[in-house]
Amino acid sequence: MNDLIKNESSSLSFEVFPPKKEEDFPGAYELLDKLSTLNPDFISVTYGAGGSKSKKTVDIASYIKNTLKIPTLAHITCVGNRREDIDRVILDLKNAGINNVLALRGDRPASMSDEQYNSREFEHANDMIAYLKKTTDFHIAAACYPEKHYEALDFETDLKNLLNKVEAGAGLLISQLFFENDAFYRFEEKARSLGITVPICAGIMPITTSKQLGTTVSLSGSTVPKKLADLIATYDDKPEEMRKAGIDFAISQINDLKAHGVGHIHICSMNKAKTTAEIVSAIR
Repeated sequence: MNDLIKNESSSLSFEVFPPKKEEDFPGAYELLDKLSTLNPDFISVTYGAGGSKSKKTVDIASYIKNTLKIPTLAHITCVGNRREDIDRVILDLKNAGINNVLALRGDRPASMSDEQYNSREFEHANDMIAYLKKTTDFHIAAACYPEKHYEALDFETDLKNLLNKVEAGAGLLISQLFFENDAFYRFEEKARSLGITVPICAGIMPITTSKQLGTTVSLSGSTVPKKLADLIATYDDKPEEMRKAGIDFAISQINDLKAHGVGHIHICSMNKAKTTAEIVSAIR
């Protein structure tokens, strides 16, 4: 999949998350069927904190690849996993015929003690990337942060950490969501000047409720521009108008990215097929 993206000037991909309950899987497959009609270049599948949803991630990714015949990218995190846990997930992925992974450190689970956190086998994502590169033939993607990772000392340090991921074996980067395109342009320019040449997908999440924005910002640390803040203030008590305004904001973001030569767009679908379809229809 890395080669597929590398050899194309543009791509469109989606992110989905596995259902929490087994009884919700039929609905998840129905969602994927709908997303498949939008002809994405690939679909990524998220991974639960500490590996709590690894089996569900594999099941969903397998359906995407083997039933829908669409390239899939399975997220895998290392913050709560020992080496044997990672090896087990690797085997599950191989058995499902999946060889594309997005290697992430992941957020620290709330139940994880300081002792467990400080003694983890893979301290950073690049440590797991190096391990995957050595022990598998997976195509490996990694995350990047247009406004720096919230734990990084500064932007320059974060860029050096990103270079470590690429040098360890990541052949594709997918950005954390952002709402200020200028932040992405600055990040991309500095990443390229540092010698990072792999494709970078711009991560876009449509904000369709004010609650969603609060959760998103607290998890990502993304800056909220005045235009988006005003939009929330105006439509907070008007759900349908808020939804439309949020979709329009995402469309405007993507069109501006494309106008500036950013060809690889990764939409965080939030498992909403209708919203994703409306965005895709407007940007194609």
